[in-house]
Amino acid sequence: MHSSATGAAHRAPSGIGPLFNLFVIGLTAFLTVVDLFATQAILPALAAHYQVSPAQMGVAANASTLGMAIAGVLAALFSSRINRRYGVMLSLVLLAIPTALLAHAPDLGTFSALRVVQGLLMSTAFTLTLAYLGERCTAAASASAFAAYVTGNVASNLFGRIISATSVGQFGLEGNFYLFAGLNVLGGVLVFATLSNSKPLPGHESFSESAFATLRAHLSNARLRLGFGIGFCILFAFIGVFTYVNFVLVAPPLSLGMASIAFVYFIFAPSIITTPLAGSIVAQVGAKNGLWLGLAVAIAGLPLLAFGHLVAVLAGMVLVASGTFFAQAVATGFVSRSAEADRGAASGLYLACYFTGGLVGGAVLGFAFDRVGWHATLWGVGASLGLAMILAARIPREATRNIPKQNPDDANN
Repeated sequence: MHSSATGAAHRAPSGIGPLFNLFVIGLTAFLTVVDLFATQAILPALAAHYQVSPAQMGVAANASTLGMAIAGVLAALFSSRINRRYGVMLSLVLLAIPTALLAHAPDLGTFSALRVVQGLLMSTAFTLTLAYLGERCTAAASASAFAAYVTGNVASNLFGRIISATSVGQFGLEGNFYLFAGLNVLGGVLVFATLSNSKPLPGHESFSESAFATLRAHLSNARLRLGFGIGFCILFAFIGVFTYVNFVLVAPPLSLGMASIAFVYFIFAPSIITTPLAGSIVAQVGAKNGLWLGLAVAIAGLPLLAFGHLVAVLAGMVLVASGTFFAQAVATGFVSRSAEADRGAASGLYLACYFTGGLVGGAVLGFAFDRVGWHATLWGVGASLGLAMILAARIPREATRNIPKQNPDDANN
């Protein structure tokens, strides 16, 4: 992310600038959203603590997506006025407050409200970081930068869940939330130490007289609308699988304990390898084909999840995770490249749609899980992924052929 042309950079040690920048991008993403899905790993314990149904606990835990959707819209309106470095840093430091308060939430309503606040702060940091990447990276480097950021998101899903499931067993629910509050503060420190102090570049300022006019301009962009819809479908499906599969894992015939569930989430490890490939693959085949590839892999995993055998379920989880994360990396970069101006606003709208999909998916598929069962949930997930493929098919061919071939040195730009 360093560029002599812009004067904006992560502060990289001499000689390892490109790799260091990609590592910091991923680590920043990890610490930004580590709270988002870590709670899913302890849903059975939380449901027992609050004495509620799986769907009720799933909706409460995923209430963070409501906050993230709201913050995405707000960031879209005001991102051009926010200093990227201080905005991200302050969001992550403040995030520690609701995280710590979750340790003492007396009821499900309070728990849900705190999760919404968490979402507001996580999404603000997320959106401003995406805007920073879109503004500071060259066209050739942007695909790899966004892939690195989504890879950090993948790592947060893996290690966040493992940390959460393990710490609950060792320290209880209270100790778990205190630990994650500490990670929030660490994220703020990392951003202060590495992110350049920069406002949006003049060329990326809002191109209309009002923020609302900017949003209307983005919504009139057909390519952006496709990206927003695809993002909605991706998290709708992801939330449906990885929220309610936890209850499948602890129920007969699988009957796993919390310690075993912690190891189950190593299924995200392959995604840490495959997601960074999204940038180079998109450069070769285009966004449309890249999306089809990721979504097809995710769909292939759904039949395996329907079996009552642990090996099949784990294989299905690997495919769904790898496919959805890959598609998310492609979609994120596609939206940034498709924005004609004010990438911060475009990223904010994308995240608003993305996390709204998670919120709706958690509620709708939770209802299906409670009333009909796991197989009905999987049918809903399949429908969402199928719709995403239909939307991807509408991406104009010329929109997938304008990504320069990646030069490794460009990752430092």
